Amino acid sequence: MATAGSSVRTFIDVLIPHPRAAWLSRVRDLLLILGGSLLVAALAQLSIPMQPVPFTGQTLGVLLVGAVLGGKRGGLAMVAYLAEGLAGLPVFANGAAGEHVLVGPTGGYLVSFVLAAALVGTLAEHGWDHSPWLMALAMVAGNLVIYLCGVTWLAHVLHLSFTSAITYGMVVFLLTDAIKIVIAMIALPAAWALSGRRNTR
Repeated sequence: MATAGSSVRTFIDVLIPHPRAAWLSRVRDLLLILGGSLLVAALAQLSIPMQPVPFTGQTLGVLLVGAVLGGKRGGLAMVAYLAEGLAGLPVFANGAAGEHVLVGPTGGYLVSFVLAAALVGTLAEHGWDHSPWLMALAMVAGNLVIYLCGVTWLAHVLHLSFTSAITYGMVVFLLTDAIKIVIAMIALPAAWALSGRRNTR
């Protein structure tokens, strides 16, 4: 986790600066992690039922949480999200919960969220969220992680050929994921520009 005085900053560290007290800084980070998990839970409910994988707003939330919170906090937010679902809270798509979701067809996508958020967050910590094109590349990288894990698990669980799994688990989402990337590549660099702090790192 980032600590007070750290030179590694994401947009949230500018928007909500670290308190001077170390314990307050830890509380702040824990609240941000919880907030990130709840944002993804909320976007998961924006769902269009489809077999075997529904259309949802999850991936936009995952990648934005990573970009805004950074690698460690973004990854931990997704760990918290999975833990909430395993604990029985209705945070997965269509209000689903429980370990059967994680071992089902969409389990690979859910587990990949941890890696994708951590990757995009790490890239954001290196300034990729300042540039629209670098932000787009970071989002593409995050999506590739999600596709790789999700499609591989989908093929395993449903005994599909990898080609069929790519069709049902990736190709059908390319257009909507492209729209999500455009949203991210505009939103974060614009937020930095509006903050007037492009040179704070």
